[in-house]
Amino acid sequence: MGNGDIRVRGIAARAGGWSARHRWAAVGIWVLFVVLAMGLGSAAGRVDVNESDQLKGETHTAAKIIEDSGIKEPSSESVLIQAKDGNVTSTDAEFRSAVTAVVKAVGATGNVTAVTSPYDTKTISKDGRSALVQFDMRGDSKTAGDRVAPVLDAVKGVQKEHAGLRIEEIGGASMQKTFDDAFGDDFQKAELSAVPVALGILLIAFGALVAALLPVALAVTAIVATMGLMGIVSHLQPMSDTANSVMLLVGLAVGVDYCLFYLRREREEREAGRDAQTALRIAAATSGRAIVVSGVTVCVAMAGMLFTGLAEFEAMGLASLMVVAVAMVGSVTVLPALLSLLGERVEKGRIPFLHRDKRGTDGRRGNRPPGQEGSRFWGAVLRVVLAKPALSLLVAAGVLLAIAAPALGMKTQQLTLDKEFGDSLPIVGTYNRVNDAFPGGSEPAEVVVKAHDINAADVRSALADFRTRAIASGASRGPVDIKVHAAQNVAFVYVPLVGGSDQDKAEKSLELLRDTVRPATLGKVDGVQAPITGQVAGSHDFNDQLVGSVAPVFAFVVVFAFLLMLLSFRSLTIAITSIVLNLLSVAAAYGILVAVFQHGWGASLVGAEGVGAIVTWLPLFLFVILFGLSMDYHVFVVSRIREARLRGRDTKDAIRHGVVTTAGVVTSAAVIMVAVFAIFGTLSMQSMKQMGVGLAAAVLIDATIIRGVLLPAVMALLGERNWYLPKWLNRLPDLTHDESPEAVLPPARQDERAGV
Repeated sequence: MGNGDIRVRGIAARAGGWSARHRWAAVGIWVLFVVLAMGLGSAAGRVDVNESDQLKGETHTAAKIIEDSGIKEPSSESVLIQAKDGNVTSTDAEFRSAVTAVVKAVGATGNVTAVTSPYDTKTISKDGRSALVQFDMRGDSKTAGDRVAPVLDAVKGVQKEHAGLRIEEIGGASMQKTFDDAFGDDFQKAELSAVPVALGILLIAFGALVAALLPVALAVTAIVATMGLMGIVSHLQPMSDTANSVMLLVGLAVGVDYCLFYLRREREEREAGRDAQTALRIAAATSGRAIVVSGVTVCVAMAGMLFTGLAEFEAMGLASLMVVAVAMVGSVTVLPALLSLLGERVEKGRIPFLHRDKRGTDGRRGNRPPGQEGSRFWGAVLRVVLAKPALSLLVAAGVLLAIAAPALGMKTQQLTLDKEFGDSLPIVGTYNRVNDAFPGGSEPAEVVVKAHDINAADVRSALADFRTRAIASGASRGPVDIKVHAAQNVAFVYVPLVGGSDQDKAEKSLELLRDTVRPATLGKVDGVQAPITGQVAGSHDFNDQLVGSVAPVFAFVVVFAFLLMLLSFRSLTIAITSIVLNLLSVAAAYGILVAVFQHGWGASLVGAEGVGAIVTWLPLFLFVILFGLSMDYHVFVVSRIREARLRGRDTKDAIRHGVVTTAGVVTSAAVIMVAVFAIFGTLSMQSMKQMGVGLAAAVLIDATIIRGVLLPAVMALLGERNWYLPKWLNRLPDLTHDESPEAVLPPARQDERAGV
């Protein structure tokens, strides 16, 4: 049988074979798909998640009442007027003059309404040193940040005239503008810098410009197509900017990885003496299959987010699932076509100092002694691991368990403004000063009261009673403000919570309102709805819902990943060890997060702060993302080990071959992921730092300790039991790929064919 007669079968192989034979058609179809997806998506427009759909429970009910009533709540702002020392109080002429100046200045801008003096609303602190001038921004609250600049300038002008007082503005609009100015371009820069970083690493990995551009081109086109699909799908499942950012991260990671796996295998086969057509066929049957198995597994992991019941998570899960599916399809279709078109030209743009001599010791390509394939470093590591697998297992597992140990004390919460941004923004200081003087005043709880007749005597009485009891119960120190919308039979009650920026104390105050004050007042009036919302309530409800979704999400992801591995490798042992190793990798990432961000150990090394908690959404998000991405490496390495085993190598030799021959591509892929995720670790927001550090640390651990030490140690100890499948499971569908006749030749003949 000649070199070109090697036949390979399977879905990936058939797709690759068709694309190689009809290369212009394959490329044309892919380009048409990307253009159509983007065009149709742009025409359809993207529907984003509504506030009323963000959460379930009381927060959802409150948002729904507001939405159905048609009331557009304005963005509220406050100006803090505060004495810098104890010599000036609100009764002094200087203080009164400053209050009058602020009221006049903000009103003169024409951008505000309902300006109130603290002397009328009683928003003066107990010590008399602080007061709040309150007002609402005109127009849509969502765009208030775009119109608040003149108001901020007016307040600054008053501050210049009263140097002995502190005069600062804070509110939804001013915070929105501050964040947009400080971090509006932060995410965009991070996303844009990810592509050149990935390209630079690929240049080093391949040493040729064309070869380096292919993975980036595939990833970018997959992302562009998915952006279009998101617009179409958003009419069924609303999307969001967060989902778009996560999709970009995941799309770049898997798009580059899949292309890297495929391209490296095709290169390797050509270096072993195969002709271009045969090399492409083998790459399609081996790396192509690994990409399909990995892609389906990652899609299943991302689908776990759909079980949270949280609109934002559902959007992230669906967007990530789509980009993985698109990248997977592109890798096994258009990539073989491009490689077939380019042929040897894939090596164009060779960078001289990065050119590595691929020739063997006798000067012929591919002439390497058996067992000397791939990375010398990992070859040396493998010699130690395979010589003492039990000791290697104990040491590596012990290290990872020690790293994971801090995760047992993990505490999650929504980060308050001061924890999220630290002292990096002046407005954080204002936020803290307002909360110190008026606990909970910067982010009060909001009771949305809906009645058949909001002006009915019993409703009015219940509202007044609620206001009195909210303060008497200790949940609030006041003032409790009530705004009635008679036409809609809706009232808003604003309750500053005792605890302020201390989330735990503020939640206790919230529970007092919900469980004690409300039932005794508004709860006694028939037909009245009074859900309590606000920042603290939203965080509380989000936590409750997220905790309730953890078990079903974990179960779904683990069970389906196990079944996919079982069907793909037809080995109960491989399926079990895959799940255990991935869980260990995730646990280690959790441990690093808790140690750095909760306890503050080494936080300064990553430019972070120990904020005492992990942001609520991150653990579940990391689990889903990491479990999916970890399968990339695992499937790729184990597929190569299984392939070597089927070629007649013994288990240890197959392990050595599989690990060292994949070490280069796994290392390159891991370096790209770590670099991209680390970019997000440089952002100023603590939540983004936590995400970036968590992802980068997990990928680094997974590509080194897990795949380089633990996996080979476990497989070496198990020996032939790695391939164990109970007889009663033999009836399961066989999703393994059909090996080519060349693959099952005895080792000696295989070496002869490879020129070894």
